[in-house]
Amino acid sequence: MEKIEDLKKEIARLEAENERLDMENVSLLGRNLLMSEQLNSWYELKQRVNWLKAEMQRGRRLQMQADQVDDAELLAMLENRLEQEPQLVTAEFGTPELAELMGVSQARLMRLFRNSTIFKSPDEYLENMRLMRALKLLRDHPQYGIAAVSAEAGYNSVRTLQRRMSEIIGMTPVEFRMMIDK
Repeated sequence: MEKIEDLKKEIARLEAENERLDMENVSLLGRNLLMSEQLNSWYELKQRVNWLKAEMQRGRRLQMQADQVDDAELLAMLENRLEQEPQLVTAEFGTPELAELMGVSQARLMRLFRNSTIFKSPDEYLENMRLMRALKLLRDHPQYGIAAVSAEAGYNSVRTLQRRMSEIIGMTPVEFRMMIDK
């Protein structure tokens, strides 16, 4: 009888040990799952870092190539690109965006404008592009309202267009239209 009691105690102890081991196994599985997720995250991060490094190297190569381009050729490329895609010249489009579009540094772009154009800066050039586009739209599309012309030319407001036209050509958009309608 004592033997049966000892066996029952041993079975109970083994069942408790088995249950403890099952709990430990579940805990280890959870830890393994967490570590596996972390490894996946680290692997994805490493891939992104490698991709960014490759993109930075590509950008540097493009910048070096563009910096080697002759100033006149670079200006011709710039004018051609902006003539083909005038919608790029929005109110938010400035020197940084122009440099990125052309694949050159902002410093290179500033030197180019200072040394090779009548414009003091890329921003002055872009302002001139906006104004020329607005004048062309006012002339070629009399059905467009002033607000539509302003937006299409890349100005952030009608008031800005009016002010710039008054400063540069001495008349408002309405006055300009009246002059060309005569």
